Amino acid sequence: MQIRIREQAMSDLMAGFRFYEGQEAGLGDYFLDSLYSDIDSLLVHAGIHRIVFGKYHRLLSHRFPFAVYYQVRNDLVDVHAVLDCRQHPQKAKERLL
Repeated sequence: MQIRIREQAMSDLMAGFRFYEGQEAGLGDYFLDSLYSDIDSLLVHAGIHRIVFGKYHRLLSHRFPFAVYYQVRNDLVDVHAVLDCRQHPQKAKERLL
């Protein structure tokens, strides 16, 4: 199994990093470590998460209010977005559809 993080999902991670680093020095690094750990867990648990918007699995982060939206195709976990759950759900839907 392989994980591919799409460019837009990487941008989402960097935006989260900048936000949390602006709150407190070092918190941005902790954010990235936590989210990458959640994403790495997909090597074992890909496909078990709830399907939303008809075609994306949604993994909720353990430490931060973020969701990882991904698809599983054969031997590939394709991460499409990493979005803040504090925003209106319609924004996530518009982004993914």
